[in-house]
Amino acid sequence: MKKPKKRIKVIRIVAILLMLLAIASIVTGGTYIAMAINKARLESLKEEEPIIPEEPVEEEQNYETSASLVAVGDALIHTGVYQDAYINGGYDFNYIFTEVKSIFEKYDLKYYNQETILGGTSLGLSGYPMFNSPQQVGDAFMNMGFNLVSLATNHSLDRGESGLRSSLEYWGKQENVIAAGSYESQESRDTPRIMEINGITYTLLSYSTLTNGLSIPYGKDYLFNLYSDAKAKADVERLKGKVDVIMVAMHWGEEYTHTPTYDEKRIAQYLASLGVNIVIGTHPHVIQPIDFIGDTMVIYSLGNFVSGQIGIERLIGLAASVTIKKTVTDGVSKITLENPSAELIYTKKPNGYYGQQYKLYPFSKLNDSILPGYKNYYNTYMNIATNGSRPITRIP
Repeated sequence: MKKPKKRIKVIRIVAILLMLLAIASIVTGGTYIAMAINKARLESLKEEEPIIPEEPVEEEQNYETSASLVAVGDALIHTGVYQDAYINGGYDFNYIFTEVKSIFEKYDLKYYNQETILGGTSLGLSGYPMFNSPQQVGDAFMNMGFNLVSLATNHSLDRGESGLRSSLEYWGKQENVIAAGSYESQESRDTPRIMEINGITYTLLSYSTLTNGLSIPYGKDYLFNLYSDAKAKADVERLKGKVDVIMVAMHWGEEYTHTPTYDEKRIAQYLASLGVNIVIGTHPHVIQPIDFIGDTMVIYSLGNFVSGQIGIERLIGLAASVTIKKTVTDGVSKITLENPSAELIYTKKPNGYYGQQYKLYPFSKLNDSILPGYKNYYNTYMNIATNGSRPITRIP
């Protein structure tokens, strides 16, 4: 009877061992399973983690860029000028500028003064003393690539509000052009017109000190920018920190004198103190010097660009140019004006009353048959233009 008990005992031991082995297997397998699950969970979380891009290393902003500017004077459209341009039932002024057009191709910025209002034919054209000119005058300048236009002159009010509104309608259709000095509303006047060329931002302000005794429409001062120190200061302060280059067109001074007046010099000094970079003067209808007040370039008078006036001094105008250089060092920019230059332009008037005889010539294309004694005139008027405090390059 002892053997069965021993056998039972062996069986129990084997059973216990098998049970322990099963438990161990379950425990071990569960561990592996748990480890596998945990590993999968970690992999899943890893995939879900957002990828944070490395922050770019900011490089120091050090570079140079430049833009070139040329400025010419008055488009003073007398009756004889627009009558000469009447062709096939319409007006076309392009032929007048064929000899000078190539001069302007190399410049980025091109300025001129629209002395007479471009009210157009619907208002009735007129010459001196109360001007209204064909809008095709503007077309010719646009065809030459001009993109800076001054509208504030002593003749802006010649045809009243209707003339100003018609002019503004025309200029409002021109693209990539800053036409300054006359605005359709106060909001428009107070909204800075800022453009960019070659990484340089720029703007143009325009004022006149003269109205020829005519009144600005009541309550609509925005139609005509009559100069005051306070107005100029407010306008410049509005632009500070928003633009690299501030240009101001000034219609000022005394007619037919080559010497800047006290008032011209005073206003130029004040504008320079405000931080204006370039001051461009018109109204005398003759050339006055290019000068510098500190870092501010002042062209006191460009004279006429195209006109029907009488007298050689009123038929020779100035094309003044300069390179605007922007230097950025560690993100801080500085504007300098380099290589100021001067070139003379002659308006040849008709000898008779036949059409298409007005023609502009650079002095580089003149000879004694076009303008007798042109070399002497060159010396006389170039000496006036370059009689400033800094050297001015003469072209040609």
